[in-house]
Amino acid sequence: MIPFSILDLSPIAEGHTISEALDATRRMAIKAEECGYNRFWLAEHHGMPGIASAATSLVIAHVGAATKRIRIGSGGVMLPNHSPLVIAEQFGTLEALYPGRVDLGLGRAPGTDMRTARALRRNMEAGTESFPHDIIELRRLLGEPAEDQSLIAVPGMGSHVPLWLLGSSLYSAHLAAALGLPYAFASHFAPDQLLEAIAIYRERFQPSAELDKPYVMVGVMGVAAETDAQAEHLFTSSQQQFVNLRRNRRTPFPRPVETMEGVWTDVERYGVEHSLRYAVVGAAATAKDKLAEFLKATTADELIISMPVHSVEERLQSVEIFAGLRQ
Repeated sequence: MIPFSILDLSPIAEGHTISEALDATRRMAIKAEECGYNRFWLAEHHGMPGIASAATSLVIAHVGAATKRIRIGSGGVMLPNHSPLVIAEQFGTLEALYPGRVDLGLGRAPGTDMRTARALRRNMEAGTESFPHDIIELRRLLGEPAEDQSLIAVPGMGSHVPLWLLGSSLYSAHLAAALGLPYAFASHFAPDQLLEAIAIYRERFQPSAELDKPYVMVGVMGVAAETDAQAEHLFTSSQQQFVNLRRNRRTPFPRPVETMEGVWTDVERYGVEHSLRYAVVGAAATAKDKLAEFLKATTADELIISMPVHSVEERLQSVEIFAGLRQ
């Protein structure tokens, strides 16, 4: 079986605090390491009452301190929100603290609403247009400095933190291929161009100093429990969250409900089920069958699972069940 990894957003569950959310992330990383997962990544989002991972590098340091072997990193840092030099310094510091364990996944989206994005980026147009150049600059700042290089990152230079390109479009597939970077597709919430993007990336891949052949990671939302019914019940938290996002309602991560009837409209149901069509929800046997079908279609090199479960104890159980599906 291919490696399994975890993507966490440090969900701030309804009825709980940010401190409790960050502690739950720590516990989840420890469990992921115990269960043999390959990576534990955190995602940058801003202005969302249900997500505690806005200061992504700090939360990565938090889980790094709690673990010993599992790779840690970003899935991802939204590079247009930041100066490449600042990110090089942050991840160079993480690499110095946790040698050989740090990944730097990069995205182009703002990770928030437009008003917050403007507060982060100030110049929205420059941020997205310069994205490829910022990746190249970041790669240079993390590499060995040239003899005449006047701009250096300390920490950062010589750290060679592995870069990943994250995306949900054909643009990201072309760019990852051109730069010779490993590619992670956000199929856990943006499924439409998954197979076409993977095909483009593999066909057009240009070997680089970091990577000699294409490497594809694909994502799923995953909720596993003792029974299918229990897993479907837990998954209503994520379904509610997606409905709230479509209504522009900012809320903590919702408690599960007995039924989604009356919570969403028919149009909202169609939209959410379409976005989450690759979600793997069920007991172990059901989840295994769904994963096998998905991985056969993508022939991916690695799977990353986001586990949107309100209760941390049930989230940890889901981590254990998915780990068992690799055997």
